[in-house]
Amino acid sequence: MARTDAMVLGAGIVGTSIALHLALRGASVALIDRGGPGEATSYGNTGIIGSTVYPTAFPRGFARLLRIASKRAPEANYHLSNLARVLPWLMAYRAASSPQRLPETARLIRPLMARAVAEHEILIAEAGAGRYLRKQGMITLYRTERALARLWTELALAVELGVTIKFYDGQQVRALEPNLAPVFQAAVHWLDSVSVTDPLALTRAYAKRFDTLGGIGLQGDARTLHRAAGRWRVDTSEGPIDADQTVIALGPWAPDVLLPRGINLPLAVKRGYHRHFRALGNAMLERPVIDVEKGYALAPMEQGIRLTTGAEFADRDARPTPAQLGRVLPIAQALLPLGEPVDQQPWMGSRPCFADSLPVIGRAPGHPGLWLAFGHGHVGLSLAAVTGRLITEMMRGSVPFCDPEPYAAERFG
Repeated sequence: MARTDAMVLGAGIVGTSIALHLALRGASVALIDRGGPGEATSYGNTGIIGSTVYPTAFPRGFARLLRIASKRAPEANYHLSNLARVLPWLMAYRAASSPQRLPETARLIRPLMARAVAEHEILIAEAGAGRYLRKQGMITLYRTERALARLWTELALAVELGVTIKFYDGQQVRALEPNLAPVFQAAVHWLDSVSVTDPLALTRAYAKRFDTLGGIGLQGDARTLHRAAGRWRVDTSEGPIDADQTVIALGPWAPDVLLPRGINLPLAVKRGYHRHFRALGNAMLERPVIDVEKGYALAPMEQGIRLTTGAEFADRDARPTPAQLGRVLPIAQALLPLGEPVDQQPWMGSRPCFADSLPVIGRAPGHPGLWLAFGHGHVGLSLAAVTGRLITEMMRGSVPFCDPEPYAAERFG
């Protein structure tokens, strides 16, 4: 039986970043997952590190909700069998998406987001993964006057918070991305954001650096977590492993471990899909582009142009239903010349989301030595490295670089 200072359960980008932070500070650490690093939810994102100011919000407007309800909207989909179970979460999400609450949420998450790029750059340098990093920012596109009317308050808050932005009309932005068709009225260039061209390779690079520091990567079932002789223990393919401290960084699978321990946090999943496409002719994309009103993104990746969808509300483990890809593909092709798909099948993953759009980072209530780091929603890649720094400082008893109270599990009562 092996003993370590800490175990991290979950080798997605968040868990791997935490393990690497702990190892860099001299701790003996085991990183445990049933698969390889970055192979689940972390694989499928847009590659963006950074974000707009407001979190992804519940849709507003009767016409838009009617399109979603009738399964005609590109930005959202749902399984009818899941609605009754997720309805209380959706109502809380709607309340948290009010014009009054969104600025509050933006301010609460800003201490993390303000350090997101810098903390990743530290780990990228440690891991020798600079080849995957692009520093051209990201672009959000706006098609209608209604979207622009909502945008002004967000941009005013961006200026207040010190976020570097540049506003373009529809023609001006084509100087940055000349292959975008003029199907939108305006765009915002978020210059503080960066992106990576292979999120899976980035996670693997962090894991490799973790290994070189003496970290232990193991395959195991996090559901076997239990107390033994005053320590936490998990069964792995190489036998049981013990640690004084354990971090749950399991994303959408966190409830599988926490519910048996009496920790019931209001987590939901927003499933999402992606597929890679070849660009037609000489078309190129230099940075991720988010088509705000249509609910999809295009991002340049090593594999091709990645088309990602918005949210699907369904059971985490239900069969894939990639209807949204079919809805957004013609819209995306009208924006950027996309050719044949590179992948044989679409990819699907599950984003772990709390209704208030904040992650849980901190102690597990009532369980000494157990720590939580999950629920990052649409910004898991963005906040992975800074989450690793924050929870490492808390675990080691250091003064954390920001107030962790807004992210505590106790906020749910």
